[in-house]
Amino acid sequence: MIWLRLLYDLVTYGLLCYSLFLLTGYICIGIFSIGEINKYLQKNSFTNYRMLASSNDIPGISILAPAYNEGANIIENVRSLLSIHYNNLEVIIINDGSKDDSIDKLMVAYDLEKLDYFVNQKIDTKKIRGIYKSKNSIYRKLIVVDKENGGKADALNVGINVSKNEYVVCIDVDCIIEQDALLKLIKPFLENTRERVIATGGVVRIANGCEIANGRLIKVGLPHDFLPRVQTLEYIRAFLLGRMAWSRLNALMLISGAFGAFDKEIVIECGGYNHKTVGEDMELVVRMRRYMEEHDLPYKVAFIPDPLCWTEAPASYKILGRQRNRWTRGTIETLKFHKVIFLNTTYGVLGVLGYPYWFFFELLAPLVEFTGIIIFVFLALFGAINWPYFLALLVCVYTFGVLYSIFAILMEVLSYNQYRRGKDILNLMLTAFLEPIFFHPFVVWAAVKGNIDYLQKKSSWGEMTRTGLSQPKKT
Repeated sequence: MIWLRLLYDLVTYGLLCYSLFLLTGYICIGIFSIGEINKYLQKNSFTNYRMLASSNDIPGISILAPAYNEGANIIENVRSLLSIHYNNLEVIIINDGSKDDSIDKLMVAYDLEKLDYFVNQKIDTKKIRGIYKSKNSIYRKLIVVDKENGGKADALNVGINVSKNEYVVCIDVDCIIEQDALLKLIKPFLENTRERVIATGGVVRIANGCEIANGRLIKVGLPHDFLPRVQTLEYIRAFLLGRMAWSRLNALMLISGAFGAFDKEIVIECGGYNHKTVGEDMELVVRMRRYMEEHDLPYKVAFIPDPLCWTEAPASYKILGRQRNRWTRGTIETLKFHKVIFLNTTYGVLGVLGYPYWFFFELLAPLVEFTGIIIFVFLALFGAINWPYFLALLVCVYTFGVLYSIFAILMEVLSYNQYRRGKDILNLMLTAFLEPIFFHPFVVWAAVKGNIDYLQKKSSWGEMTRTGLSQPKKT
């Protein structure tokens, strides 16, 4: 049984070293995020957003919102976008060949008429069926584009071609945007003079459980159901800690497709969104970074901790599984497209830190964990498990995961404190204890399934059925 002992030692010490590196990475991310959030809050306390909102010199922004079968929320969400406080704004809704009544609802609700509209075709896209504007001057900022179905990336490229302004904000149409979101999102572009900001992102939060009326967030509430609630915790941890830390290091590789601002000139220079991947948001950011690095241009991808965008989270394991499967395939495709960056000092911190982290700890982590479970079962069948050692290690890993989530909750309370009821904070902490047991295993399996689907060359987006955001029941 010497071979079994060697296998046991190899697996045990290999997984232990991997886990220690991963936990060290999380600790560093937590520490870096503290400094970055404090720096932002102090700097932002002197900003007069009312002056920015009323300024005629503020840069123009075009909001691009692809819509595919979004009839459940489309009217309310467009209303939300039109109510945003920003002087120089156009809102472009791109109907990507929806099979439901999305376009019909828009035609009626906003009194649309078809126009002869010149489009500067800088990026190749699917055919545009028609471009519409409202007869009502109240909705003068609104442009609706009806096009053949080509996927989210193609729809965004159409929006880029149609847009007139120098910055584009790409969002999911089901999102609810804070009234001052664009003012905060454009700020990094204005205040950085030594380096060119090519993209900016902000915190995305879960809208399930919130009170929403006329396209506006009225009251923040924690989701009642476990699945959206655990995603609330996950988003707090990922955005408030992870992305703030990577922004500080200028190694951020992802701006959420749900809400992000981009320098349109650089986007066009890079060829727009790539329709050959299901992770078009991450791939574009990495390609833009490559472009700036290869042309030796000083730049930054910024991220701010303000909760700017609220989105409906999947409320069923079926839809959630499709989402995480797609995220995994998108990550694989992006890392494969840009493998030249890996440990390449030519690309600076992106090559020696950002890309390797995503490869080893975002892409490989679920595979390592799943493989470890299989090997554990195999060794357990042969009676080769040191149970006291295993249980001690399991408790340590579980405790670290829970404490890291509680730390994220604490950072949320000390910074923006969106969930102000003591009951909500206690529910989030309880969720932190339950997540490793009831949620994390499913996410790992969805990632493994994503790897399998990638190897089988499956490229489907996976339909994301919306239930619609409604006012929660009073408690």
